[in-house]
Amino acid sequence: MFNKIIKRGHKKGSKSEDTSIGYAPTGNRSSGVVSTSNVVVNHASRVGPPGPGGANSAAPQGGGGAAPMMVAAPAMLPPPGGIESLPMLRDVPVSDRQTLFLRKLQICCYQFDFTDTLKSVREKEIKRQTLSELVEYIGSGSGKIHENVQEEMVRMISINIFRCLPPSAHENTGTEAIDPEEEEAYNDPSWPHLNLVYDLLLKYVMSQDTDTKVAKRYVDHSFVLKLLDLFETEDGREREYLKTILHRIYGKFMVHRPFIRKAINNIFYRFIYETQRHPGIGELLEILGSIINGFALPMKEEHKLFLVRALIPLHKPKPVAIYHQQLSYCITQFVEKDYKLADIVIRGLLKYWPVTNCQKEVLFLGELEEVLESTQSAEFQRCMVPLFRQISRCLNSPHFQVAERALFLWNNEHIVSLIAQNRGAILPVIFEALEKNIQSHWNQAVHGLTINVRKMFLEMDVELFEECQRQYEEKQARAQELEERREQAWRKLEEVAGEDMITV
Repeated sequence: MFNKIIKRGHKKGSKSEDTSIGYAPTGNRSSGVVSTSNVVVNHASRVGPPGPGGANSAAPQGGGGAAPMMVAAPAMLPPPGGIESLPMLRDVPVSDRQTLFLRKLQICCYQFDFTDTLKSVREKEIKRQTLSELVEYIGSGSGKIHENVQEEMVRMISINIFRCLPPSAHENTGTEAIDPEEEEAYNDPSWPHLNLVYDLLLKYVMSQDTDTKVAKRYVDHSFVLKLLDLFETEDGREREYLKTILHRIYGKFMVHRPFIRKAINNIFYRFIYETQRHPGIGELLEILGSIINGFALPMKEEHKLFLVRALIPLHKPKPVAIYHQQLSYCITQFVEKDYKLADIVIRGLLKYWPVTNCQKEVLFLGELEEVLESTQSAEFQRCMVPLFRQISRCLNSPHFQVAERALFLWNNEHIVSLIAQNRGAILPVIFEALEKNIQSHWNQAVHGLTINVRKMFLEMDVELFEECQRQYEEKQARAQELEERREQAWRKLEEVAGEDMITV
């Protein structure tokens, strides 16, 4: 799925793709619920009081400020006599299909308890078959969907997917929070029906018969906000569908593009600065990877602010390893679009460079290499000194994977050419780290790679290498002399202390 989205991202972007975005973090939208008509998104562990507007209050259309709290409408339960079995759409005259379609939508609005597999078995199967038929009908492009049918269909979809999400394993359980990477995968018991509902929504959005001027009345900002809220589901299958649907909505409904970008940014802000827990960050970044690819040049200042305020700080949270691949792609897209951003990105990586987490360091080094591949000489010169100070610390890391990954940078021809052009500033910074590795690093692979890098510098500039070696030897001699003085001072103190004790 990731590859599909990236391929779509290489299509020529529309001018409206570059519409300005608001980046300032707003209120705690995810802490509440947002409603359209009588449907609601709510998180079981974060229920809030109703807003002043009541159940039908509209969500904020600009994405700014905190969304009003809403009260959920009661679930639609099937009638006591059971669900009526309706004929197939293909078995009735064309003139009657719209009416029958509406009746089938009504059946699909009924909700069931999927935690009990023995309850309402017949009714569940009728609903599943009905959903399957609706998906097939919309996907076949049998004709233009009337406006009233579109309204009822979006209403049915909303009733089914905008539901109360169960609390995560670390919420309201009385247990300590565990690493998100170690949490077991959650499978929603209602997925056999949800899968079909999402499939219907996807085919509706993708259909050539769907008129965006009409559909945008129902697939509005409030609908999009609630879709984004659902990215907090623990079920990976649902997040994959949400990712594809939101990307299709972004592509088809141009009027929603600035709002979608701003809403995603607000999710990132809350994740970075408040919760540091959100299972859908990776999927949201995949969507953004395609969006960034379509940004028009020259890049607007608003998009650069998004890079600085949202994407680069996403390196800070502890679970960055879960979404790092998608984050790295987004960062690289910015640098490939505008090489002048390389200095900002590299300094941002250095700002959030991990101190004690070796696995994160390996990820950062991999991302750094991708960024440096798109970096030009002028931008490289602005940040090379602090950059290679950090690389020298990585070279001396006792964790062999960190040291090895840092040494692998010299296998990249473009990076080696940048280093060769600026060897006068770089070699003095890392020479000591290379010598320490050769003298004392415990790992043989790191030892061998260090020798190769040292030889590379020697071949680049013999005179510079010898000068650095001379300065290193002088520094070592001074350090040795200082150590001898210190030991001598301690011996004198011990002698004086011994004399005082004998006198007493």
